[in-house]
Amino acid sequence: MDILVTGGAGFIGGHLAERFARNGHDVVVLDNFDPYYDRRLKEHNVEVGRESAADGDGSYRLVEGDVRDDQLIAELVADADYVYHQAAQAGVRADIEPRKYHTVNVDGTLNVLEAARRSDIERIVFASSSSVYGNARYLPYDEEHPTTPVSPYGASKLAAERYAMVYSDRYDIPVVSLRYFTVYGPRMRPNMAISNFVSRCMNGEPPVIYGDGSKTRDFTYIEDILDANLALLGEDAADGEVVNIGSSDTISIEQLAETVRDAVAPDLELVYTEGYDIDAEHTHAGIEKAHDLIGYEPSRTIEAGVAEFIEWYRANREWYEPLVCGE
Repeated sequence: MDILVTGGAGFIGGHLAERFARNGHDVVVLDNFDPYYDRRLKEHNVEVGRESAADGDGSYRLVEGDVRDDQLIAELVADADYVYHQAAQAGVRADIEPRKYHTVNVDGTLNVLEAARRSDIERIVFASSSSVYGNARYLPYDEEHPTTPVSPYGASKLAAERYAMVYSDRYDIPVVSLRYFTVYGPRMRPNMAISNFVSRCMNGEPPVIYGDGSKTRDFTYIEDILDANLALLGEDAADGEVVNIGSSDTISIEQLAETVRDAVAPDLELVYTEGYDIDAEHTHAGIEKAHDLIGYEPSRTIEAGVAEFIEWYRANREWYEPLVCGE
């Protein structure tokens, strides 16, 4: 199959492109290499993707471009059977002008949807986010929970998601929106809590917790995210739906820091600093719908996933750590 992965040099998109190429598909990766974090990490993802294509029966082609380029998107979507739309301006706390979230996450998604309306696409899988929920009215979040995002990022993801559902209903375009809950694992972004905690502890520095550490998160291991996406390749399931993809397992930020600290440098003390009001207090995914529609089952507890990431970090520290530490 011909698969277009937008944002395919990023964390999740890079893993998807790698897996598709290894499994014998012809993959086109679109990425603009936005300097939100170190470009070298994206370049490494591209290298891994190319190696996977060489090892398997698939192919891998990189297009350096932007989802805001409607003509480019039209050309790439026209040649694809499936589109895995992962490209986004990320960052709940980032010091980024709100309009950029809109132009990338909303206008970029509209470009993909419009291109699909003019082509014979099998399916678009859109990467949405738990950030669309905002603060919890109840937990766990099911897909019927009110969507009241508290950040420009969450608002843009919700707008894009709604457009996707409208295009699915009005123009009969097969679209599934997957609401990811805090994804982590090998090659994760360097500005995430887990990579930050592990890096600091590896270098004898205490983990720094924003706030009192009582906020809880549903962390989802990258392999589970891949399983959910792969379940939508070639199957007629969940079109027109929004679906939570999480672990259904929660942990407080303080417990997370302690878990990392105890595994890497038990003598370190935790450090607390001022928190961020824009962060949701708690996230917790209800995944019954994902199980019913696509057979989704998370494979790892947070403790097991963190232990696996720490092991990977040690094995890849030479090249990964300088990118995490900004060296």
